[in-house]
Amino acid sequence: MPEFKDELDKLRAALRDATPASDEASKEAALRVAEENFANLQGSATAARPTDTSPQRTGLLKGLGQMFMKPNLKPMMLATSSLVIIGVGVVLTMPLMRSDQAPVTSSEPLVPPVMAPEVDVAAEQPALAKVAERPETPIAELVEAPLEAEAELFVTGDFGTTTMADTVGSAVAPPAPSSKRLARSMGVTAIEGAAPSGLTASNAAPLRDRLPQPQIAQSNDQFPDATPNPLKVTSEEPVSTFSIDVDTASYSWLRSSLSRGQLPDPKSVRVEELVNYFPYAYPAPEGDVPFQQTVTVSETPWSPDTQLMHIAIQGARVEERPPLNLVFLLDTSGSMQDANKLPLLVQSFRLMLGQLRPEDEVAIVTYAGSAGTVLEPTKASERRKIEDALLRLSAGGSTAGGEGLRAAYALADQMSRDGEVSRVLLATDGDFNVGMQSDAELKGFVEQKRKSGTYLSVFGFGRGNVNDALMQTLAQNGNGQAAYIDTLAEAQKVLVDQLSGAMFAIAQDVKIQVEFNPATVAEYRLIGYETRALKREDFNNDKVDAGEIGAGHTVTALYEVTPVGSDAVLTDPLRFGTVAADGNTSDLAFLRLRYKEPGATQSKLLEEVVPVGTGDVGSEAAFSAAIAGFGQLLRGNTALREWGYSDAIALANANKGDDEFGYRAEAVKLMRLAQSLSPN
Repeated sequence: MPEFKDELDKLRAALRDATPASDEASKEAALRVAEENFANLQGSATAARPTDTSPQRTGLLKGLGQMFMKPNLKPMMLATSSLVIIGVGVVLTMPLMRSDQAPVTSSEPLVPPVMAPEVDVAAEQPALAKVAERPETPIAELVEAPLEAEAELFVTGDFGTTTMADTVGSAVAPPAPSSKRLARSMGVTAIEGAAPSGLTASNAAPLRDRLPQPQIAQSNDQFPDATPNPLKVTSEEPVSTFSIDVDTASYSWLRSSLSRGQLPDPKSVRVEELVNYFPYAYPAPEGDVPFQQTVTVSETPWSPDTQLMHIAIQGARVEERPPLNLVFLLDTSGSMQDANKLPLLVQSFRLMLGQLRPEDEVAIVTYAGSAGTVLEPTKASERRKIEDALLRLSAGGSTAGGEGLRAAYALADQMSRDGEVSRVLLATDGDFNVGMQSDAELKGFVEQKRKSGTYLSVFGFGRGNVNDALMQTLAQNGNGQAAYIDTLAEAQKVLVDQLSGAMFAIAQDVKIQVEFNPATVAEYRLIGYETRALKREDFNNDKVDAGEIGAGHTVTALYEVTPVGSDAVLTDPLRFGTVAADGNTSDLAFLRLRYKEPGATQSKLLEEVVPVGTGDVGSEAAFSAAIAGFGQLLRGNTALREWGYSDAIALANANKGDDEFGYRAEAVKLMRLAQSLSPN
């Protein structure tokens, strides 16, 4: 029994004893198999389909190989090679033939050229076969790979083998060229071997620290620059007025950003649109009223010293609807060629066709360098004709959006008849750069056309060029809805499941005004609705436009209120005081709602007293509070103090309710993604 100095000697002995004896016959057989495999794979595989991240290459080596196989080229190459060799020889010997040339001397020793080592293919064959059986390593595993594995990971590509260390500037020797060629011919994308010299566990930074970290999405997309609502002192400013909002674009944009591993731009996060993205089971209206409002007060999830006033509105459902006239105004400019733009747009509107009734009509106007009518008004019963027009669309040219709007509204006027509903549905990826360009000019045009009874809804597609600010302006002033469609599932939700709510308004110019009682409320803050704020005097002015409630729509608004005497009060009392309250301590607030019936010019008023005290808030209000907290976290709101993503996740999970289509479960997944991507 030999004596071992340490564990390393034992390991060397074990490896030496485990090495199988050399077998010449096995070597020859393995070599023959490797050569046959190598020969069979040359040029036999189908070329990979080019993509935007891996475009088709010219195949230089393959082309040279085919050129050398031509029989009539060999004599010519032989003669050319001979001439080249003679020329090189003359150049090299000329200095030696000159008598005045000094002998070459150097203090450095001569270094022989480095030759590629001979490779024992038979010995490599078992190892390569083992590697070929190994599946490609997912990127998630690469990010979490332990440090010891980093030095052993090589990635092969079309231009040779490099190491992960090479990508960050480390000089690491790759495997032998013959091994690379054999591995590449067998389709190997990652092989393991001995740790290369120059990269060790002691001198290499962790891989996850060297990879690009998730950042807030930066692009040419434009969003309204709206500062979050400030805290208001009730004794100084007791009245809050705003227009309702049923848009959902912000939520699906947030989902698209997080799915790409990026936190959304805080300016793109509109908390009210996140909250109103979800359907809620609020109390339905009774009688002939178009909607029912419900107000509850509960403890704020992120602060035990404040309260959350929850205003819920449930729109009535429409059983019998009037005929619908739709003009699809579709952006077919050059930037729309991406898969998540025009192709997704076409598939989305095809889904919508299945929800139309035979008496409904559809027309299609496109705009690129100029606008044109692709489909004249066509009955929805001719679905095949409408689909064929959609499928023939292609992208190219600039963006003549202003001209397209004029053409679409002209066609809508032609289709409009008494007792019918007309809508222009604008689908685009970005800004208008031909024709009407300023927001003010576009806003004025849409406002004027709104008076004729034709409304405008806007649907955004794609990324990198989305002008969300313009979409909001057009939809708000066109009495329509703004939505962002990032997936076909979102198209199903917006254009199929919620078609009635999106196309048929049951109440127009809906405004909310809340007067808080200074005797019971010290401070308050409206959560969201920054782009929907109205002046106090706008509430009673029927000429001031506001939002619409569609059939079956729900609307949610949240106020965080600080009771008088609470430890959460942030402002000091004024030295000279203010107008004293009337001593009423039983009321928290007074709620007013104003709306118009469709087509009416004079509004109606609803009023309700909100009493002091918290009630038993159900899962619907609690889930909306979780989403409101989530949105504020994404906007970086410091009012939430120590409340974080884990709290929002727990609150949402506990109040998902029925969740028939999984929208709330998806929201929890997005919260978890945001938590992982958040630097905090």
